[in-house]
Amino acid sequence: MANVLDSLMAPSSRSALATASVPRAALTPSSSLLRCGVSPLLPEFKGLRLVSRAPPAASARAGGSVKAIRHGTVVCEAQETAIQVPDVTKSTWQSLVLDSDIPVLVEFWASWCGPCRMIDPVIGKLSKTYEGKLKCYKLNTDENPDIATQHGIRSIPTMMIFVNGEKKEQVIGAVPESTLISSIEKIVGR
Repeated sequence: MANVLDSLMAPSSRSALATASVPRAALTPSSSLLRCGVSPLLPEFKGLRLVSRAPPAASARAGGSVKAIRHGTVVCEAQETAIQVPDVTKSTWQSLVLDSDIPVLVEFWASWCGPCRMIDPVIGKLSKTYEGKLKCYKLNTDENPDIATQHGIRSIPTMMIFVNGEKKEQVIGAVPESTLISSIEKIVGR
């Protein structure tokens, strides 16, 4: 068992690399394998890389920002691809939701709510899909309890669709995307 685990571990030094099953000629100091910090023992994974020193906490790249978290010498990079849903607050509720000329989907959520974090990317995707036909916002119930109480929010996440300032549809819980699409289509598809 120990031999299997040892063969999967990344070598910690150049001398350990030299003893691997890679020809010595491929491991010269000028070789691209050593310069790039790539171990010949590990397969290449998109989003993972080996580093010899700590990377910056976050760096900007074309197409979005990249977050890097260091753990030993393996760095996991995750590109932020989720569409951010804008916030609505007590001060913007009237203008963004009630006075909107197109239907509005509002996600009632809280930062500590796991299911809310699960459904947030779905809401972002739907906001892109229905762009021009539906506006999507999220309202933090901890920061705006009066609006949540006014609309009878007892469980989060709760998604409500408003048309001309009136609640027309409500979906409670982290439901599949298809459930939200059905509710949206009832309003937008008219």
